[in-house]
Amino acid sequence: MPHRTLVTKELAEFFGVLSHPHRIRIVEELRDGEHDVNSLRVLLGITHSGVSQHLMVLRANRLVSERRQGRRVFYHLRQPEIAKWLLEATHFLERGSAEAADLRKAIVKTRKEWT
Repeated sequence: MPHRTLVTKELAEFFGVLSHPHRIRIVEELRDGEHDVNSLRVLLGITHSGVSQHLMVLRANRLVSERRQGRRVFYHLRQPEIAKWLLEATHFLERGSAEAADLRKAIVKTRKEWT
């Protein structure tokens, strides 16, 4: 497979993994350290099984790893730089939202929470 084809295919898969809002939130919640499924469930406001399914996708694509402590499983980012990269991506949203005041306000609030 030609190198550019291989790289673009991998990038498309990577962006696909991040194409769900809950998975982006999980990455951001793991920015400052590890969490277990229950704490992520509370932070995201979704079901335990929903969190587990999203973590399964993130784990299968090598974005998160787990650490077991007794019966509890804690998840952390394999490459914490991804959270910084997502924060930087908000600049692209902001540039396209000149006429959308609500989106601009939401971006500013989100940046404060993520930093």
